[in-house]
Amino acid sequence: MSELFDKHGGFRNLHTFTLATILQLETLKFCRRFITQDPREAGTKFYDPKGRQYDQMTQAAHSGRQNIIEGSKRSAASKDTEMKLTDVARASLSELREDYEIWILDQSQRPWSPHSPKSQELNAISLDPAIFTDDMVHESARHAIEQRKKYPRWLDAYDALTVANTMLIIIGRAVNMLKSQIEAQGAALEETGDFSERLTTRRIEAPRKNREPSPECLQCGKPMCRRKSAKGEFWGCPGFPDCKEIRPI
Repeated sequence: MSELFDKHGGFRNLHTFTLATILQLETLKFCRRFITQDPREAGTKFYDPKGRQYDQMTQAAHSGRQNIIEGSKRSAASKDTEMKLTDVARASLSELREDYEIWILDQSQRPWSPHSPKSQELNAISLDPAIFTDDMVHESARHAIEQRKKYPRWLDAYDALTVANTMLIIIGRAVNMLKSQIEAQGAALEETGDFSERLTTRRIEAPRKNREPSPECLQCGKPMCRRKSAKGEFWGCPGFPDCKEIRPI
């Protein structure tokens, strides 16, 4: 019999989670470095007098990471919910990508072409697999920090446009990975079904499993049926009234 609950909660092993962690941390840093509510700094930073741009970008980054976590945790009971939350994560990071794009356009610049040497160099960076032993929270944080070290030349640049373009490329990579992740979740749902489907199957199969096998009618050889009378249950021939064979249970 198949397991009732799927394995769940393995989000820390996902490259999408690692990238989403880096994106949330780096978005916080970007907003602190390059967005201001102080009109005296408006000449050197993106002027955000009411803080809406700051809030929008940090919340979108937070939503991207958080929905990966929640989707993974919900996968035990609902693959469908896992897919929906993963798609929310993808949509949130796509929204964040548009925020960085509009920031670049506000600087009267254009995002780097995917064919540019910088873009190709960044896209060639590969992530290491996440390997944990006994302290997943600690080791997951260490893993994210180690993977972030693959990007310091771009993320630590003094030029805000370099940082923003780098974030665009990392976000694009995470969004594509999430799309593949959703497709894999859909394939798993199609193959194994959801929790509710497996629970229904389990409920149907349980009585059959626990039920005493039907004996054969000694007269006609047909599998006998459970019947009830005022005196209780008994085995009766399905050929009744032509065959009146009965047996006690």
